[in-house]
Amino acid sequence: MHKPIIAIDGPAGAGKSTVAKGVADRLGYLYIDTGAMYRAIAWKVLQAGIAVSDAKSVVALAMRTRIRLSIVDGEQHVFADGEDVSRQIRSPEATRAASPVSAIPGVRKRLVELQREMAEEGGVVMEGRDIGTVVFPNAQVKIFLTASAEQRAERRVKQMREMGLEADIKQIAAEMRDRDLRDSSRADAPLTQAPDAILVDTDHMTVDQVIDAIVAVYNRAEAAEEA
Repeated sequence: MHKPIIAIDGPAGAGKSTVAKGVADRLGYLYIDTGAMYRAIAWKVLQAGIAVSDAKSVVALAMRTRIRLSIVDGEQHVFADGEDVSRQIRSPEATRAASPVSAIPGVRKRLVELQREMAEEGGVVMEGRDIGTVVFPNAQVKIFLTASAEQRAERRVKQMREMGLEADIKQIAAEMRDRDLRDSSRADAPLTQAPDAILVDTDHMTVDQVIDAIVAVYNRAEAAEEA
């Protein structure tokens, strides 16, 4: 039987990556971090010295960039043209560039094609901003994960400091709000909750509690499918 697709959407810093990986581990599914794919393109753009406003050049670069997600020592690593860029794509520069790059229709079209190829067999947990609305509108389980900008900023700062990167929480929170506005107001595939997605506000929840909640939604969906 074809395994279902679990789509987890939400704003930057909502904890989608950590939660999606936890859900995938719990269910034995493949975890696909779509945000990391956009960050990889953004990093390549910066390395090439291309202005993020030069949509034609950005799309051309995206079309020729090979992106691969692989598990290394139990952790998902991101490779761009054979180079492990897992750490580089979490830099403040790549983070800032990811949103305008991801808003370019040609880039989204290219990466959506790759994402659909990765998930064609089902049995995946995919997270991003338009998974349940655009990439897989027929996903069997849809979750919209959210949290306040302040809570998301705290989590992002902690993540960056653990990687040895400097971070200012006020600046990060301001950037979160700016990105929320850009992502939700862009013309192509804006960040929005799918009508049939379950809203999960993680402000006062632990990671394990969020994973439990999503697995419970999955189990209910499976039970309904079998009934």
